[in-house]
Amino acid sequence: MTSADRDQDATTSVGGAAGAPDRLRPVDVPTGRVVLVGLALWALALVVVLAVPALHEGARSWWPWACVSGLGLGLLGYTYLRRGRGNAAGAR
Repeated sequence: MTSADRDQDATTSVGGAAGAPDRLRPVDVPTGRVVLVGLALWALALVVVLAVPALHEGARSWWPWACVSGLGLGLLGYTYLRRGRGNAAGAR
C-alpha cells in the first residue's frame, strides 16, 4: 500500500467522499460562560493568595495584583461580550 492509498483511506474513513476534503466547522462555545468561569477562578486565586501569607509576602508581593488584574480584564471582556461586538455586527 502506498502513502497515497493510505491518505485516500483516511479521507474516506473520516466520513468525506472519496477525493473530497472534509471541511472543519467552528465549535459553538458559550463564550460568556467561559469568561465567567475564568472570573471565578481569578477570584478564588485572589482569596487563596490573600489567605496564605507566604503567597503575598516578599518576592511574591505582586501575586494579589496579578489576580486583581485578571479580574479587571475579565470584567472588561465580559462587558464587551454582553454589549455585542460593537459596530462590526452591523457592518456589511
